[in-house]
Amino acid sequence: MTAALTMGGCGSPERNLSDFTTTVYTPTYALGFDIRANEKDASTLITVHNPWQGDASAEQHLILLRGKAKAPKNTDIQAVKAPVHRVVCMSSSHVALFDVLGQTGRIVGVSGLDYILNPRIQERSLCGELRDVGYDSNLNFELLAALRPDLILLYGISGENTSITGKLRELGIPYLYIGDYVEDSPLGKAEWLLVTAEMCDLREAAADTLRRIAARYNAIKTRLDPADARPKVMLNTPYRDTWFMPSAQSYMVRLIEDAGGSYIYTKNRSNASVAVDLEEAYLLANSADFWINVGACNSIEELTAQNPKFAEVPAVVDRCVWNNNRRHTAAGGSDFWESGIVRPDVVLRDLKTILCGGSDSTYYYKRLE
Repeated sequence: MTAALTMGGCGSPERNLSDFTTTVYTPTYALGFDIRANEKDASTLITVHNPWQGDASAEQHLILLRGKAKAPKNTDIQAVKAPVHRVVCMSSSHVALFDVLGQTGRIVGVSGLDYILNPRIQERSLCGELRDVGYDSNLNFELLAALRPDLILLYGISGENTSITGKLRELGIPYLYIGDYVEDSPLGKAEWLLVTAEMCDLREAAADTLRRIAARYNAIKTRLDPADARPKVMLNTPYRDTWFMPSAQSYMVRLIEDAGGSYIYTKNRSNASVAVDLEEAYLLANSADFWINVGACNSIEELTAQNPKFAEVPAVVDRCVWNNNRRHTAAGGSDFWESGIVRPDVVLRDLKTILCGGSDSTYYYKRLE
């Protein structure tokens, strides 16, 4: 049993969800979390709304105990003493949330080390200060317990992985699902840095960091007259003979529109990607001025090898095909989905550069040749 769940001395107040009535942080851009406090001590409650796709009613809670407050006896409520000092991150985006705060030293475990680009994480791994704990059904619980983490940050695709959370409860390791990937707003994804900051007692510093990120983003954001022509943008490539097109409300489409572009596929107004007939997708590609995020492709040759017809697509002929894998690990981990989550201003600058004619002075994107 970790100290996080047993701290608190005789007579210390026991905190429950109903104690947290004062709002201390309401997100400006994100929809997936809020932070509240109680009036008796400095303890706070992080509530994660919609931590995974498909269940808007789901919630996750984490009480950050401060002062003499102790964890509730109700074990359904996760609690940890703040600030946390030893954290395990199950997603590379979680690493970025700590990195933007200068707090990667608190990370003692990650999932998929070979897919993480962050140099500080790699250096600490070489020094033996950080370990790869595995993933999903291959999670190494023995190693995880040996790391003595105060907290493990999880992510869910379609629901809670009860086989993992059940074992974590058995081991006495508090956890919280982080829902940054569910956010459609680029600044909303970045705003999750306030969640990790709350764990580190760095709320004000994080709020200032977010303000600066938002200021840079809004300064780059393109504001066009409705009558102005916008270049049309195609996304993705076929995956196992199926072409998935994101929602018109999605993260990537928000970025494209803020960069001055127009998403080619307007039919999907849902909250998830949809499968599109390959012939329809090919016609869409033929109508686009730019084609971006083309899977693992590093060259036009690799792209056209998927389908010889791609060689005839105007964006291919005009060399207006760009991929978001300029920065990647040897195993294929993409920094776009790591640090790009907390650097939406840099991603937006890349896309605006591309749509304004393109150059090779982009950070996350590269032109396919």
